[in-house]
Amino acid sequence: MPGTFLVPETVIQEAGTSTELDVSVSKGKLLQVTLGITRIIEQESLDVSVWGSADKSNWSARPLVSFPQKFYCGTYCMLVDLSDHPEVKYIRVQWKTARWGRGEPKPLFGFYIFIEESELKALTALV
Repeated sequence: MPGTFLVPETVIQEAGTSTELDVSVSKGKLLQVTLGITRIIEQESLDVSVWGSADKSNWSARPLVSFPQKFYCGTYCMLVDLSDHPEVKYIRVQWKTARWGRGEPKPLFGFYIFIEESELKALTALV
């Protein structure tokens, strides 16, 4: 599977869900999910999780992985081991936002999600 943007760079102010991505060609492989936060204001948080499905209708009861809550701009990576989830043919991400303190009550985030097959297993096999 070539690397692709699951969420192209976008600006959000509320919770949402990405479109589904067919990962059936990556069955049993390790995927690297990259979260890039490019814009943020103070006193807010972003929660991002990756969900799996066999049919695009029924999504896992729990996320496959969740990024720790984010408060700052930066690039963050997590791995999803599809060998632990052989039923998963599709993935999507969900995000939630929160804002507290003074000023505008709506959060504001600029972010993207990029996904690609990881070469980590290939590298560890050589050691």
